Amino acid sequence: MALQNDKPAPAFDVLLFGATGFTGRLITRYLSAHPQRSTFKFAIAARSKSKLDALVNELGLDKNTSILVVDVTKKDQVEEAVKQTKVVINTVGPYWRWGTPVVRACAVHGRHYVDLTGETPWIMSIIFKYDYLAFKTGAMIIPSCGMDSIPSDISVYLSNKTLKAAAGPDACIDESTTAFKIKGGISGGTIASMFTMLEEVPPHIVKAARQDFAISTSVTGRLSKPPRLVYTLPQVTPPIIGSFFIMSHSNKAIVQRSWGLFQMDAFKAEAKATAAEKDSKKLLTYGPEFRYEEFLAMPSTIGAAAFSLVMGLIAVTLMIPPLRYLAKRYLPKSGYGPSDQEMEKGFLKATNITSSIPTSTAPRTHVKTVIKGRGDPGYLLTSMMISECALALALEQDALPRREGGVLTPVTALGDVLVKRLKDTGRFEFESEVLKSGEADTRKTR
Repeated sequence: MALQNDKPAPAFDVLLFGATGFTGRLITRYLSAHPQRSTFKFAIAARSKSKLDALVNELGLDKNTSILVVDVTKKDQVEEAVKQTKVVINTVGPYWRWGTPVVRACAVHGRHYVDLTGETPWIMSIIFKYDYLAFKTGAMIIPSCGMDSIPSDISVYLSNKTLKAAAGPDACIDESTTAFKIKGGISGGTIASMFTMLEEVPPHIVKAARQDFAISTSVTGRLSKPPRLVYTLPQVTPPIIGSFFIMSHSNKAIVQRSWGLFQMDAFKAEAKATAAEKDSKKLLTYGPEFRYEEFLAMPSTIGAAAFSLVMGLIAVTLMIPPLRYLAKRYLPKSGYGPSDQEMEKGFLKATNITSSIPTSTAPRTHVKTVIKGRGDPGYLLTSMMISECALALALEQDALPRREGGVLTPVTALGDVLVKRLKDTGRFEFESEVLKSGEADTRKTR
């Protein structure tokens, strides 16, 4: 496979695949009205020219928005389109079925890439196939840039920064837990991906992808606690009680990959970096004993236990083909979603508690990080999150914390640049603080 390091100047800064899908339309609308719209060249792509033309008319897109007819199953069309842009936003899923050719083209031609996948088996496969190639060509491949899994990734990232600022650069995380409170719909694309995992991915690959640190680097850390009916967030008053969260496995995998990439960066820096570079890399590490979990906040212990049992029953039911067929008929389909009014009523609140490992010179320190989002998390906020990831890659390359390509995660590739961009949307709030005896201290970092 030839490496395409001699890159022609791209015609576009951002190219969106799947623009005519429900989430694709939201992304198109968001980017077309973005405050920085005059600073980037934007193109939309889909299989159907007539649907693209209808989208242009529906949103009143200006003549500076280019249109490409691209079928992601056609290798030549994908290659030609990818070569024309700096950054690809890919919303065409299920990714196990349709995503690999797009990632391959980006890795070969050194173009950056973001998507909305929660399909850990697929991420595992593209790491194996294209991580090194992307590293060589400088392509930043960043999966899971929406509700899967930016809030989870950022919550730990900010808690670690606050912990290091309070307890010193040598502080290591013991446990980090995030409780999610959300109001919003489940994407039809997410449901389609779930069925793809059940019907198309070999069971041994699904099993491997569900193991701790399945998509981490060559380093592995502390194993997770076993699943349970009721979860509790420590160090908050009143305690937050919750149940199993359907997104927890995919989110945890991304957080663990961030942990592994930060650890590896620090190991590499020890061999050849300056003292200042070593210190900066060390500040990002979570520590060798890091353990992460998350859950869905519920109003009561009984409600949490009941919901966990129901989720378990649904999981068993979906393993039975006739019952799975019935579920497909009634669950949301790809391409459809809630109205603007319904999406405005949605919200996200992620509360993370991160605790350090006590030492002979430093007591255990607890940090609370809260992320709030105004709008439906799975649709409206997701369209904003992935758009800001793409714009960070397209417009702020020199400000990003990472200069190397590869299959990365939102915080390892984009770090504080992404946090600031999300905050600047006016839809997101971030706060991180040290706790004292279960109560919020005044030492806030955001």
